[in-house]
Amino acid sequence: MSKTDIEIVVDDPTAPEEDSPSIVSSGTIEILVCLLLLALAITLGYDNWRTGASWDATGPEPGYFPFYLSVILGGGSLYGLIAALVARRAASGSFVTRAQARRVMAVFVPTLLFCLVTQFLGLYVASFLLIAAFMRLVGKIALWKALLTAFLFTAIMFVTFDIAFDVIMPKGPLEAAFGH
Repeated sequence: MSKTDIEIVVDDPTAPEEDSPSIVSSGTIEILVCLLLLALAITLGYDNWRTGASWDATGPEPGYFPFYLSVILGGGSLYGLIAALVARRAASGSFVTRAQARRVMAVFVPTLLFCLVTQFLGLYVASFLLIAAFMRLVGKIALWKALLTAFLFTAIMFVTFDIAFDVIMPKGPLEAAFGH
């Protein structure tokens, strides 16, 4: 083997286990997504029909193009639903395992909490907390590095958006205490 044929294999110690049990199959998720898209298409179609989905003397009414887009979405959803139901008889693979879902939730839950905390503490405090928590808990980075990085990033964000560009961002009690 020449030096250019050398393959480097890196094992991820945090990778999910191979034997983790499946939570849901791909076929079930396909059916669920098709049903959700069909419900969206029906809702949009009804609302645009109610708004006006025909032509009048001056041209198309406000709901004309969105109505037909919702008809196309509904048709695609029905096609996907039928295809998923027909294919369901064949063996469908796992969509997500328990270990994979745990990894996704490790990112999703803090991000959701970030959105909620932003409403009460403002964008900058919530960003500081999110960055520091991710670096410390997920990245296993030293506490002082996590806090310093979170502080510097948040400070740069504040200077860039609030001072340099004067963009209105969600503020909390800390910014109010400093007069911003």
